[in-house]
Amino acid sequence: MKKLFALMVMLMTVAGVKAQMVLSDNHAMLKLEQGKKYLLLPVQEKEENASIAVLDERNEMVMRLNVKLAVDKVDYFVPLELKQARLLDIIFHGDRRTTGAIKDFACWREMKYSNSFDTTNRERFRPVYHHTPLYGWMNDPNGLFYKDGVWHLFYQWNPYGSQWENMTWGHSTSTDLVNWTAQPTALQSDWLGAVFSGSAIVDKNNTAGFGKDAVIAMYTSAGASQTQSIAYSTDGGRTFTKYAGNPVITFNAPDFRDPKVFWYEPRQCWMVILAVGQEVHFYSSKNLKEWKFESAFGRQYGNHEGVWECPDLVQLGEKWVLILNINPGGPFGGSATQYFVGQFDGHKFTCEDEPGETKWMDYGKDHYATVTFHNGPEGRIVALPWMSNWQYGGAVPTLQFRSANGLPRDLGLTTVNGESILTNTPSKELLALRSKKVKTPTDACEIVIDVKGTMELTLMNSKGERVVMNYDSKKQTFSMDRTKSGEVSFSEAFPCVTEAPTFGPMKQLRLFIDHSSIEAFEGEGRMVMTNLVFPSEPYNIIKVKGGKATIYSLALKK
Repeated sequence: MKKLFALMVMLMTVAGVKAQMVLSDNHAMLKLEQGKKYLLLPVQEKEENASIAVLDERNEMVMRLNVKLAVDKVDYFVPLELKQARLLDIIFHGDRRTTGAIKDFACWREMKYSNSFDTTNRERFRPVYHHTPLYGWMNDPNGLFYKDGVWHLFYQWNPYGSQWENMTWGHSTSTDLVNWTAQPTALQSDWLGAVFSGSAIVDKNNTAGFGKDAVIAMYTSAGASQTQSIAYSTDGGRTFTKYAGNPVITFNAPDFRDPKVFWYEPRQCWMVILAVGQEVHFYSSKNLKEWKFESAFGRQYGNHEGVWECPDLVQLGEKWVLILNINPGGPFGGSATQYFVGQFDGHKFTCEDEPGETKWMDYGKDHYATVTFHNGPEGRIVALPWMSNWQYGGAVPTLQFRSANGLPRDLGLTTVNGESILTNTPSKELLALRSKKVKTPTDACEIVIDVKGTMELTLMNSKGERVVMNYDSKKQTFSMDRTKSGEVSFSEAFPCVTEAPTFGPMKQLRLFIDHSSIEAFEGEGRMVMTNLVFPSEPYNIIKVKGGKATIYSLALKK
């Protein structure tokens, strides 16, 4: 009788899914129905991740993922594409004393099969002219390149929840840097590890032997150690094949990641710059497969309060700019982007700034992991940031998706008082968004302010929520106060005042407002400030002292 009872428990069928088997206090299996495209997994964000092994008909594992399967209630669903999947082997890691018995978990009642997944927006804070994933978590932009009139944006993506996990490369494309189309997943994890950040290039001369104009992605395989791998695409970046000789670069360091590849014309070779702890390493290669260490840079230079990540090196005129992201250590806490100006000779980078001097690319709280597009048209250097901060990225008040990219910015160099300053100007494609002039702000608009000396600008709504910006013409500083901007309680690090030097008098200010962000650009791009905001209703009131505002509605595709 006891054996029969145990067998009945093991084979217990719960409404919603069939053939679910409870095997122990933390272990269950689920036999999958065949002929279905998706299994919709119910997620509850407060729970611990459950480890899921996806097995095929030979009981070989084809995928491993971590999902916060619902115990009490469902926050949202994520789709697991079944393909040849036959069985899910699930280990729960939550405390059974607080979560209860596995057989009673809400996930069994709520799981469902479907041949489609509804990605219709359900979030009031989702931006309308900034790139976002259709669903799931997103952080660093990866593999940015331009080819045949199309901008390609890959990104760190968790398709199985709105928290960081299961790192893959998502993929979106655009012809205008504003309207983005979601593409199939580009790269998924393998036994070398999860797919962390990296870059992509167009191999115009077939140096790697994968074909003329092949797109080659280089990325970090994050397993027991972090190593560098490559994958190639012969269909313009739509699908990739991983190189059989991976990994192509290894090093004895726990933080060894985020390769940015670029062509160095004088030596007729490829270079890659990698983040290694709190410095960067340069390697060279003729074929993208075999790499030679060249030099290191970073000790005693810049900010060292956190780990260095997502480096980039670009040439602007006669000088080179090394872009370097750091977390933590930003000017107002958390993550931020610093840069260095100098010279690069194909072997090493020499900084023209004093050791210890820090230059920030953006003085807001929500600008990180900034990298540039390879092969930009007209010789343009176009950069794209992740618009969030690691202090609270997983806590912002959205569920269907988390995180957006900041606006694309064209980079340049200018000189202020004998010092080289990186400029960021909104990419020219954004001008095409301008529609008619309107009298009041909306939740998606551009505001141009002609500044006349010291200025104070307030954006507010009927609830009294407001963002206050000040320009001090004597000190030549600009600040943005979001302490009373709307919902701020999700993190103690969120309400803040950010302040920046303007590197000269400010004559014009361009504000780009979207549902949950404000990006402020000094007219010549010498100062940029990117901050998230979460107002309960749009800011529809503007007050300006010391300037004249022109408000443009935006012509957005539906």
